[in-house]
Amino acid sequence: MKKFSLSDKTFDIVNTIGVFLITLIVVYPLIFVISASISDPSAVNTGRMWLWPVDITFEGFKKVFAYDAIWTGYKNTIIYTLVGTLIHLFVLLPCAYALSRKEMMAKKVILWIVLFTMLFNGGLIPTYLVIKSLGMLDTMWAIVIPNVVGAWSILVAKAFFEQTIPDQLVEASKIDGASDYLIFRKIVLPLSLPIIAVMALFHAVALWNQYFNALIYLSDDKLFPLQLILRQILVLNEIDASGAGGGGGITESFIDQVKTASLIKYAVIIVSALPLLIVYPFLQRFFVKGVLIGSVKE
Repeated sequence: MKKFSLSDKTFDIVNTIGVFLITLIVVYPLIFVISASISDPSAVNTGRMWLWPVDITFEGFKKVFAYDAIWTGYKNTIIYTLVGTLIHLFVLLPCAYALSRKEMMAKKVILWIVLFTMLFNGGLIPTYLVIKSLGMLDTMWAIVIPNVVGAWSILVAKAFFEQTIPDQLVEASKIDGASDYLIFRKIVLPLSLPIIAVMALFHAVALWNQYFNALIYLSDDKLFPLQLILRQILVLNEIDASGAGGGGGITESFIDQVKTASLIKYAVIIVSALPLLIVYPFLQRFFVKGVLIGSVKE
């Protein structure tokens, strides 16, 4: 049996304590938000609720889900996320694969252009004028087309292709008569599922949480994504008794609205984050694969 030295035991103890503290820092806010969303507002505001729910109530969720615009925002955000992620992969993967091949002409020039966009951009006003001149204002494309692919994504995917797709594999396929398109579709893509999952998840999360472009380019509330609807709930206080209560016709007093403000705030956080919290664990394993594994082992 292997004996551990004093330094090894000390390292294990310090490492365990560090992991415990980091886990506590990450988990506590999540538990607090969940508990606060279903606890009595007075218990939250006075500090009686610090971890577990106190005087459980679902009034905050009832008000949020009774707001019709929430469901419209959910539908729009799902559409924007799915369409934007598909376009992102459609543009990113061929571009990154082409830049990973040594035989590509002007490869260094194109890479410098990509890197330049990582450091500089046209600015908000010129970008707005471009979107307006293309007729994309108040359309879905104003959300999914700008920033459809970034320099960082191209560089990460390019590095993966360079490590995963060896030149010998491509040359052997060309000797057998395969075209570049056939190689990309039949060989490259099946070997690149980890990086596809990683890039898709990163871009989908960005689209799901994105609200600034919608704030700038959209004025039709029927096109608003979920995050912009939630911003209206929190910042503009658009929920009231008549709107959120399904037409009950009874107006809440100002004191009651202030009392439930924290409930609505925490309920909105849960509503916004829950879909990603459900999906993320199923794709987490691809992050390690997307960085470390390749098709050729030494």
